[in-house]
Amino acid sequence: MAQSPHLSLRTKIGFGIGDLGGNLFFTAMGGYTLYYLTDNVGLSAALAGAAILVGKVWDAVNDPLMGYITDRTRSRWGRRRPYFLFGALPILLTMGFFFMNPDFRGNQTLGFVWATVALLLLNTAFTALNVPYGSLTPELTKDYKERSTLNGYRFVFACVGTVVGSLTVLLVDLVGKAGGNPRLGFPVVGLLFGLIIAVTILGTFFGVREPDHSHEPRPTEKFFRTYLHVFKDGTYLRLAFTYMLHLTGLTFLQAILVYYFKYMYGQEGMTTVAMLLLLVVAMAMIPVSVVVSKRIGKKGVYQIAFAILIVACMLIFAFGHILGMTFTLVLMLFAGIGIGFAYVPPYAMLPDIVEVDAVRTGVRKEGSYYGMWTFFSTFGVALATSLAGVFLNWSGYVAGAVQNAQTLLMIRLIVGPIPSVIFLGAILLLARYPLDEKTYDALVLEHAAAAMAHEPDAPEPALEPEAGTDQQ
Repeated sequence: MAQSPHLSLRTKIGFGIGDLGGNLFFTAMGGYTLYYLTDNVGLSAALAGAAILVGKVWDAVNDPLMGYITDRTRSRWGRRRPYFLFGALPILLTMGFFFMNPDFRGNQTLGFVWATVALLLLNTAFTALNVPYGSLTPELTKDYKERSTLNGYRFVFACVGTVVGSLTVLLVDLVGKAGGNPRLGFPVVGLLFGLIIAVTILGTFFGVREPDHSHEPRPTEKFFRTYLHVFKDGTYLRLAFTYMLHLTGLTFLQAILVYYFKYMYGQEGMTTVAMLLLLVVAMAMIPVSVVVSKRIGKKGVYQIAFAILIVACMLIFAFGHILGMTFTLVLMLFAGIGIGFAYVPPYAMLPDIVEVDAVRTGVRKEGSYYGMWTFFSTFGVALATSLAGVFLNWSGYVAGAVQNAQTLLMIRLIVGPIPSVIFLGAILLLARYPLDEKTYDALVLEHAAAAMAHEPDAPEPALEPEAGTDQQ
């Protein structure tokens, strides 16, 4: 039976709610892991960054492996949904374990080992949910524009998750005060966040039904041959590296923000206000970005998002320490426009690439594409977080102390020029991205016609633009 291009409201909400927990995870881990390990667990910035990097290097193995496994899964619930059902408890337990807030100030080696093991377990549990979740997108609809609408729902929920994650410092402080012990904050909040992630992914399990794949051939390629095929897809690599730069730049900004407000203004708690301002605007911009993308294309919206973020970051770097906190908060509102415009495009563009591959080869490999996608994204987050720790350590950062001028300059550099250069690289990568709506429709329709006529060797329009052309 052919899929209707229009999805039901239940499906859109059921799919979208899963990313509330997913973005809660990314916000809490990307924004506060380094701070948690340095200013609470007591690790040096360098060791904290190294533990984060080791945990994410492991994702170089488990993300692609999870994609390979989920493509080959067959069950009464489908290929992706079983992992939501059986992965909910592990994510709850590993979140609780990581945020148990031990004190390793007296034993840095043991602290590094604990942090590394905890992050390995937590990242594995999250991969078992996140890769199958992302792989659902191209299965639910093949319509070019409906994917933008579906991901619009998804990222409204994602924004809610990001808002909740941005409350980490505030919630930790409130729990600590209520319990009469400041060290209680992170353990309670960690369990609470783990519970939210578990419940929302179960919401997707019960709210979405996968298409029937029982009549389709199971992928037979071996692991390395499967990913060799993925790495030969130039259009995919262009988008994947763009998204990696997107998250790398964003994580630099997110990870250092709490340090910026704490040591530049002496107002650590205002980090939550700044994040809320940014995210409220971002949430309002998501539906606007969907409408704009239907007029100028997904690529154009994505490039506009990066341009806005560059302007915001550079203005904070140049004037935030001079004009004060109110100026920075206003710029967070402006940056929210860029964040909102950047939410939907990559996740609306990726299914287009996956679908083109499926109609070309006759075999669906969503999990393989999304497994590598998750690797690129988690590597970007890890790279930024670990390098932020290294940079702070080089500058002479001492947790909780009055910071020297070199450290304050480093904090400003991580807020401004460093992410700005990364976002500029993303704009340049996107400039030659070739898969617009017209090209996509032509490819899908041509291969569908060839399949009906039993002509699998029909010629394929080139995806990569010719030298000297300027495709939009």
